[in-house]
Amino acid sequence: MHEHHFDRRLFLRAGAATGAALTVGTALGTQPAAAAPGGFPDYKYVRTLLTASQLKYNPTGEIIFPCIRGVYDKVNSPLGRYYLYYAPHDAPGGICLAYGNSLEGPFTEYPSNPIVSNTWPGHYSVSHVSSPHVLWNQDAKEFWLYFHGENTTTRLARSADGIHFTYDKVVLSTSMLPAGTTETSYARVFRHDLPSRGALYVMVFMLNNTTNHRDIGWGWSADGRTWSYDQQPLIRHGDVGAVNVGGPHLLHRNNSTYVVYNKDKSSGGDIMITEVGNDFSKRTHLGVFYNSRSAAPENGRAAAPSFGTDGGVPYMIYEAGERLAGAIAVARG
Repeated sequence: MHEHHFDRRLFLRAGAATGAALTVGTALGTQPAAAAPGGFPDYKYVRTLLTASQLKYNPTGEIIFPCIRGVYDKVNSPLGRYYLYYAPHDAPGGICLAYGNSLEGPFTEYPSNPIVSNTWPGHYSVSHVSSPHVLWNQDAKEFWLYFHGENTTTRLARSADGIHFTYDKVVLSTSMLPAGTTETSYARVFRHDLPSRGALYVMVFMLNNTTNHRDIGWGWSADGRTWSYDQQPLIRHGDVGAVNVGGPHLLHRNNSTYVVYNKDKSSGGDIMITEVGNDFSKRTHLGVFYNSRSAAPENGRAAAPSFGTDGGVPYMIYEAGERLAGAIAVARG
């Protein structure tokens, strides 16, 4: 079914190229597959990129939270065109790196993982560090790594080469949010202008409190280091019929801004999309962005997406599988 569906789309595309799209569509009685909400690509699973059991650094048998970055135009003599950051979650965690020349893989494990561990002398000693998000800071010409450890604290480290990092500071903690907040983690940071707030960067992150239902929070910053945070969630779990939501990522398309994020498996395990607008004043829930498949490796759960484009082709790299029992996979748009 999937192969037929894909061939049909190619057939329709070929017909369009010859001006025969209407004829072809009528003959088949079908139309091209609809795009995802917001006009985004309809991503389809391609393959698994990383599995914990095949990695040299594998302290816990699980890995989460990929972040893909093109480095070929930012680093002299990089290990590969793309750096893929990921981590185990459970103690001791550890921020890890793999590298490759295509977003479809293969990716090679960096031999000296973890590149950031759960102890950094003079700065912290925690049970685990995890959820790496790397931003290329164009102003500083540095890779800025945001990561959590413990679950209450998000930290920043900085690097010229994307491999060797210098510790900077804590950028987010539960103390910066309302009383009863228990987790502020899984942060991703993006260059995004918010003139009304004097901000050039936006952060989206997972928020938990004593009710133990996870929401999406957000904040803004002029420099990526010192942040202000909305004291109310950006997206509440109940808004989209979930027990928990997490793994948020900011996307921009057709002059508007969107947040994609995942539901917990018991609530469907899909990646959802909400339009927030360029000024973050909207809360338009658009439904399923990526429908998790019941087949392996997803097994009913897709989460924590990161996005890239390779040769003009859009890709999504994400967690596939049950939480703490999954792999890192790639889907093509």
